[in-house]
Amino acid sequence: MGQLDGKVAFITGAARGQGRAHAATLAQHGADIVAVDTTGSRDSMNYDLATSEDLEGTVKEVESTGRRCLSITADVRDTEAIGDAVRRSIDEFGHIDILVANAGIHSMAPLHEMGDDQWQDVIDTNLTGVFKTLRAVAPTMIEQKSGAVVLTSSINGLEGGANYIHYCAAKHGVLGVMRSAALELGPHRIRVNAVCPGVIDTPMTNYQDVYDMMNGGPGGDRSSLEEGATGYGILDGQGALPAQVISDAVLWLVSDQAYAVTGQAIPVDSGHLVQPGFS
Repeated sequence: MGQLDGKVAFITGAARGQGRAHAATLAQHGADIVAVDTTGSRDSMNYDLATSEDLEGTVKEVESTGRRCLSITADVRDTEAIGDAVRRSIDEFGHIDILVANAGIHSMAPLHEMGDDQWQDVIDTNLTGVFKTLRAVAPTMIEQKSGAVVLTSSINGLEGGANYIHYCAAKHGVLGVMRSAALELGPHRIRVNAVCPGVIDTPMTNYQDVYDMMNGGPGGDRSSLEEGATGYGILDGQGALPAQVISDAVLWLVSDQAYAVTGQAIPVDSGHLVQPGFS
């Protein structure tokens, strides 16, 4: 028997990257999945968002485990859309036991050159979208007096970063949401935690701005990410980590093995945070 048998997990940003890995992992351990993502592009970003084909790929991965998967196209910035996604999930499965609020985007610019749209897109998705998703799911968990929530923050929720002040602000804010929600929802037997990924090898880290950052200046490429990430942590041989390492942490946090864990930010960063600095 899987440790999540009978559970339903609502996962945002599920079409690819960490979100897809979370969906597949929780399904492998017995959960049915609600896979939520948006498609399209945004002018403030230098890489493409997920596609409908990506979301369908997640559905196929989940269904290959023998579990059910409801896919929903919705933008976490849209209060009505995310509320409707929750209602559809309850209509389909009857309950939501696990929330993984994972949807997020990334962009880069010096703070004095950052436009309002670039700032707002990241804040609205990475912070406000997390709040709106949690707000939409919380009532059904309160009613059933149980639930496990994991919010995706970042190592940049625990430290700053040059040229992505908006991303750091949002990810710091996610930890404030997590700690406050843990206080409010604990009396309802709902646990709320966060994961703080380091450098993870996903579409969000594979675009030119990140390559240039890892290169120390213009002209970076995929090898810049691979080589630069090896100096990010302290564990020998670890560079840009696979999304699965975050999924393993999520699995533990939503399982009964972590029944007494709430209000915690869990770094998965190859030991990056214990270093005295990173250039």
